[in-house]
Amino acid sequence: MAVPLQIDLDRLRAGLGEWLAARPTGVGEGAGRWELGEATVPEFQGLSQETVLIGAFRVGPGGRWAARPLVVKLAPRRFRLYPWDRFAAQCRLVDLLGRRTDVPVAPVYGYELDPGVLGVPFLVLGFVDGDVPPDIPPYHMHGFMREMAPEQRARLWDAALVAMAGVHRLDPEPLGLGFVDQPEYGPAGSAQQVAAYERHLEFFEVDPAAAGVVGAALRWLHDHRPVERYPVRLLWGDARLGNIIFRGARVAAVLDWEMVTLGQPEVDLAWFLHLDRHLSEGVGGPRLAGLPDRAATVARYGQLLGRPVENVDYYAVLAAVRHALLAARLTGLIIQYGLLPPGVDLPLGAMAAGMLTRVLDEAGGTVPVR
Repeated sequence: MAVPLQIDLDRLRAGLGEWLAARPTGVGEGAGRWELGEATVPEFQGLSQETVLIGAFRVGPGGRWAARPLVVKLAPRRFRLYPWDRFAAQCRLVDLLGRRTDVPVAPVYGYELDPGVLGVPFLVLGFVDGDVPPDIPPYHMHGFMREMAPEQRARLWDAALVAMAGVHRLDPEPLGLGFVDQPEYGPAGSAQQVAAYERHLEFFEVDPAAAGVVGAALRWLHDHRPVERYPVRLLWGDARLGNIIFRGARVAAVLDWEMVTLGQPEVDLAWFLHLDRHLSEGVGGPRLAGLPDRAATVARYGQLLGRPVENVDYYAVLAAVRHALLAARLTGLIIQYGLLPPGVDLPLGAMAAGMLTRVLDEAGGTVPVR
């Protein structure tokens, strides 16, 4: 199951070839021009934006030599998971992270915000080899992590936390990262993030059966908003194992910055923990042995941040609300675009709402009676 492609692959290949020919060679690979091969859609890709792989060679004075495939990410146009357009900010951010920080991101060959080139803005990245824990089926049930020994999984988990902490240790101000903020929803922090989702409830089209718990959770978030004592940091947004390319237990690259913003690192940590819980308990399956639990993860993250991790329950509820809203939207889009065979039920929205109910109850919130 993948996002329905909004562009003809032959047109993309031709247009990208012309665009690359007019640009500097880039990313430290010497002089030469690009020679593009076949364009393909990867079998497994995210459901927030389209991704196309293009085989590529560099041609220079010494002749033709092999290069890694190019990865082309297209800005969402029809299949829109989010109510806001953050594509330009995402492109600018990954370019900056690659040039000015140690955060492991894929090489950036450039981006184009003018839709006149391919019909839609796009970002061109270098391909990074490695393994990505799958969401469908969940990595707890399928994929390379199942073949690992428990102690190897623990090292992989810790490597992911170290990579995430590397994002959170960045000081946004000297790096000029203010452009990822969303001040139209208020000052940077949890209040802004709650407002950003709350103002777009109609967009997410929550099922009436789940609307009650979403409303109760939003009221709880308003009533229990914590004092955020630490400076805001860059937030990855969609921080999870499924957005990391691993080589063994080492992080080769962190991916997908569509949900980037500024705030407290606990927001990313809570999302990381919640998505892992959703992909095990939330879908009715066991969690892989060896992966640290929430308490151990929180303690370890405090060590990595160099300060206590605070208000974990609050950010857990916020993560569960965001996930329930996005799951509702994704469910509607999958049905709208016919991405599942007829008669196949998609329980994603109901599962996310069920997890929200549990998380709110654990935080001491009042769960509405259906």
